[in-house]
Amino acid sequence: MFDNLTFAHPWLLLMLALVPLMIVWYIARHKRIKAPIHIADTRMFGASVKTVRHTLYHARFVLRCIAVTMLVIALARPQSKLSREEMEVEGIDIVLAVDVSGSMKGEDFKPNRLEAAKEVAKRFIEGRKNDRIALVEFAGEAFTQTPLTIDHNILERQLSAMRIGLLEDGTAIGDGLATAINRIKESEAVSKVIILLTDGVNNRGSIDPETASELTGEYGIRLYTIGVGSRGDVLYRDEYGHATYMKSDLDEALLTRMAENTDGGHYYRATDKNSLNEIFEQIDKIEKTRIDVTQYQQTREEFKLFLLLALLALGLELLLRIDN
Repeated sequence: MFDNLTFAHPWLLLMLALVPLMIVWYIARHKRIKAPIHIADTRMFGASVKTVRHTLYHARFVLRCIAVTMLVIALARPQSKLSREEMEVEGIDIVLAVDVSGSMKGEDFKPNRLEAAKEVAKRFIEGRKNDRIALVEFAGEAFTQTPLTIDHNILERQLSAMRIGLLEDGTAIGDGLATAINRIKESEAVSKVIILLTDGVNNRGSIDPETASELTGEYGIRLYTIGVGSRGDVLYRDEYGHATYMKSDLDEALLTRMAENTDGGHYYRATDKNSLNEIFEQIDKIEKTRIDVTQYQQTREEFKLFLLLALLALGLELLLRIDN
């Protein structure tokens, strides 16, 4: 009923020890005055009629105990503290641009590169509760899966729905980045970030990746590029389950230049799921939302209710004392 209940004079609550002493005294007194009476025949008394006052004989004492308890609590001055917080959020808008080309089936990440990236990205999204996030996927073409939104439940559902093969195959890194730029360039957020994840070499699309990265810098957007894939031969399976090994192909020089074209941008290389998770954790620490919290606290006296209950209990006791 009361939030954060405290007492101005808590030492007065020691007086509550009077209540069990009253109970002990009442029981002892009741036994002492209850003297036995020997009667040869009780038929002469007939059926005795009990009044309400007799029926509620002990209720007077119960009410007295309640009155003392409530009075002691009221004297201790119970108080409830009402608090309120005001937050100032320095918003960060983030676009995740994820490669969904056929090479993301590589099983050097378990169960494969795309599913590992989705799992790590999901944890990253869960930790960015105060930020708007958009989702872009690209292969031979680029597509906006989710525009900037604070509704992370929708975002996570769309992330889970990402599949290889829904877009034309290939790796159009420039188109993927350009689509991400279009999703965030008009944002009024203090900080704008694009995280681009790919495992290949730019081989499709109409926009040069470096040109797109220069445009990113002009819009004041910070770019983090992540190259995924182990070095050497990687196991791939087609839709029929046939396995084949292919050499991992990643243009790290291009991804490094793209990131460096933006202020504070950085290129990361992930060779397994653990290192990919560590990369997202690093980005998460760098891009922290600033929250200024102002606390307000108000103290409210609550003794009036307890005093009213004490008076009510005393009033009922006095009514029960009146003879019918």
